[in-house]
Amino acid sequence: MSSPVSSRPLATVRLGGAARRAHRWLTTSQSGLVGLALLIGVGAGLGAVVFRLLIVGITELVTGRADFSDAGRVASLHLPALGPWFLLLAPVVGGLLYGPLVQRFAPEARGHGVPEVMVAVARNGGRIPARVAIVKSLASALCIGTGGSVGREGPIVQIGSALGSSIGQWLRVPDHRLRLMVACGAAGGISATFDAPIAGVFFGLEVILRRFTAEAFGIVVISSVTANVVARAVVGEDHILTLPAYSLGSAAEFPFYAVLGLVAGAVGWGFARVLYRIEDVCDAVWRGPQWLRPAVGGLVLGGVLLALPQMYGVGYPVLEKAVAGGYAVGFLLVLLVGKVLATSLTIGIGGSGGVFAPSLFIGGMVGTAFGDVAHVAFPGLDLSPGAFGLVGMAAVFAAASHAPIAAVLIVFELTGEYSIILPLMAAVALATGLSHLIARDNIYTLKLIRRGIDIDAEAVDADRLQRLTVADVMRPAPAPVRASSGLDEVTARLAESRYGAMPVVDDEGRYLGAALAGETALDVGGQVGVAAPRAADLARRLPELTPGTSLHDALRTLTAHDATGLPVTATPGEPPIGWIDHRDVLTSYGAADPGGRPAGPR
Repeated sequence: MSSPVSSRPLATVRLGGAARRAHRWLTTSQSGLVGLALLIGVGAGLGAVVFRLLIVGITELVTGRADFSDAGRVASLHLPALGPWFLLLAPVVGGLLYGPLVQRFAPEARGHGVPEVMVAVARNGGRIPARVAIVKSLASALCIGTGGSVGREGPIVQIGSALGSSIGQWLRVPDHRLRLMVACGAAGGISATFDAPIAGVFFGLEVILRRFTAEAFGIVVISSVTANVVARAVVGEDHILTLPAYSLGSAAEFPFYAVLGLVAGAVGWGFARVLYRIEDVCDAVWRGPQWLRPAVGGLVLGGVLLALPQMYGVGYPVLEKAVAGGYAVGFLLVLLVGKVLATSLTIGIGGSGGVFAPSLFIGGMVGTAFGDVAHVAFPGLDLSPGAFGLVGMAAVFAAASHAPIAAVLIVFELTGEYSIILPLMAAVALATGLSHLIARDNIYTLKLIRRGIDIDAEAVDADRLQRLTVADVMRPAPAPVRASSGLDEVTARLAESRYGAMPVVDDEGRYLGAALAGETALDVGGQVGVAAPRAADLARRLPELTPGTSLHDALRTLTAHDATGLPVTATPGEPPIGWIDHRDVLTSYGAADPGGRPAGPR
């Protein structure tokens, strides 16, 4: 029989002294955070490998091939009697399998995944249910393996993020660390999937965490590199996308890349709008149960696959062939329109998969077609259509996601060609700028805006908080306890405290630190034979604020040190003269008048 505490958060399990110290090391120290980043990297790397094998296995089961997108309009090797008509039925069967799975166990696994991770970081402290990783893996593998024209990167971001979040929640780490662990999982997923650790880092920081700090960068790098090493150790150098290296012929080519950047910016913006417009149409038309929607909508998707089998699954072989010059301009444009339609339909009917790979696919078609036309129009310049295809991939993704750094790095790491970096950066910058100019929302945040969630809106106005100080809002410090006080007394006093914290002083009144309710709970009912700690053992030094500290700076410090509040001292090291927590800051901000002062007595 399983242990009754096996699934409980570690902070609720009775721990001995050594276990308490280990838990505190993991959740509060920098070296502990490094250890967690390594663990998440290993998990994300293995998760990416397993997810890839799931997709390949289901695709082979249905079609007889590891990837069907470049096979043409042919029969499944396992169902030859159906001929190519199996393409009409495959999405229906897949929808019948993953539709009920998602509806019953994790509705948040529907769609492309990244927006759900973004809102978890921005609004929920990084909390993602553990079941999401399992359901997302199965649902997306079934969707892609049965013809869904979506990517695997969005799902692996959600899977890796859910893994990092689950570990953090089990350990009860502070929210700021939990958010960082989510970014670690996302970066590890991208790194292991594309064999692109640098791009993985910046995707985690630029898209998921949406901020850059020295601590965040270092920790996310550790997870990204670890995930990449693990994936390489398991699958070797078997890249999912192999692109040729191209170089810049002459400076005369730069204007063409600039124009491509503008074209790609418009295409990336248009892709996001078409995606959600088709989802709106599907919402308006469908009146049945949500679990059945992917199967019924799969008939329409199957019709698209029957007409254009290159849309089956992720489509990387088709992208590789296009960039290598395997298709004429007219067919490149057909593939472009087909991918926009097929991806939008897959998401609109309730499919599970990402829009990262479709953005690269669409960009590859746009860039290569543009390069072909430019090559014919200006034969004297010896332009390379494939180079334009690579740049188009990054530019369309950047325009759709508003993530220019990750876009540049993903193509750079996939090709390893430095000489193309200048036109690549120029096109990406122009594409992102045009997309921003047209609309501030990207393909990820637009999904949240449609739900009424604006993660770009700041919870507080930094300028107003700069005008308020800690002295304006602090409350009297809790009465201290003596260092010699027993655990029972400390627990009783903490239960009466508004802050879940209690200053600890020695017999001469010198300030030793604060006992925190969350950590003290670990000691209640400790193991037999382990001496109960006294207040001195529980004292932890917290960052100290002064009465003149601005609320802007105070809130940043509070955010980095959980929700127990912080002491306010007139002189560092002396007993607190006040105490402040998030509620004090935000309540005073809401009550402040336009001049920046509290609007009345507290």
